[in-house]
Amino acid sequence: MGQQCVIGIDGGGTRTRIVVADLSGNVLSYAEHGASSIHKDANAARNVQEGIADALAKAGRTPEQAAGLLAGVAGFDSERDLAWVEELTALPGIVCPRWHVNDAVIAHAGAFMSGPGIMVVSGTGSIIFAVTEDGAHLRNYDMHHYASSAARFLAYEATYEILAGHTGPSDSALVRRTLDFWNKPDVEELLRLALQGFASDPKERTRLFGQMAPIVTSAALEGSELARSVCDRKVHEAVVGVHMLGACFRSETVQVACIGSAINSTYMKEQFRKECESVSAKRYILQEPVLSPAAGAVMMALNRLGVSAGDDTVDKLLKHPCSRGDSSL
Repeated sequence: MGQQCVIGIDGGGTRTRIVVADLSGNVLSYAEHGASSIHKDANAARNVQEGIADALAKAGRTPEQAAGLLAGVAGFDSERDLAWVEELTALPGIVCPRWHVNDAVIAHAGAFMSGPGIMVVSGTGSIIFAVTEDGAHLRNYDMHHYASSAARFLAYEATYEILAGHTGPSDSALVRRTLDFWNKPDVEELLRLALQGFASDPKERTRLFGQMAPIVTSAALEGSELARSVCDRKVHEAVVGVHMLGACFRSETVQVACIGSAINSTYMKEQFRKECESVSAKRYILQEPVLSPAAGAVMMALNRLGVSAGDDTVDKLLKHPCSRGDSSL
């Protein structure tokens, strides 16, 4: 029993974060590897399996000593995805129960400690996930709503606006950095690249636009009107999703947390806070997540094993930086 461990996995569209902890919540190891989503990386299964093996080795544990594994996976949106999702964690020697959920579920568990609230995920991908007071699990997807606030969409829209000539004096730095990013001397050359599709491989194109997003969010903070208009539109889409899900809560006060590089960029986070808290009949309170998604996965794994995981477990998890709520932004 003393050598048993649980494995918590935050399987993102860019990186996979893996925490190995003992059954008391003490973190034994942490590892980061490549993307978990086959929609973003054809090598997703190898990335995750190598990450699990790496984390177990660092923890001084073998696969057979794992008592439970819980993975939150980006892109796991329906039962149709289960085949490729289960392959991610099918490391030889892992014979323990393996549970798989959407990555928003573990983010919510870490942020709200299984209590009610709305989790906004907006980084490589985007989803808004809520757990109501009655324990109902709701997604903006359920209403066929999608907030295109993920990183790549910021870059796409800013680039399109530049190509359309919708720029002004405040946007000069944004234009220059965009051209530098694509290694083009002027907008005319960037337009030629756009007509070629930017990149022939769709996954590579998605990756590049995701990498460009910080240029847009930084420009918004610096005062670019174009960047601000793009960010403001994306923030509004996220707020609409939050308020739709918030309407499903009985309480007039709803807790909200955000995770992901886009929504947690300085400009977008402040705009989200302002709009979310002011434009609604209900009161929305933005809070920082208690635990990181990977640590949330550990808590969920312990709970599913029937191990009591209370405040003492949380305190032990928080002794390691990987478990803190701001560690997966």
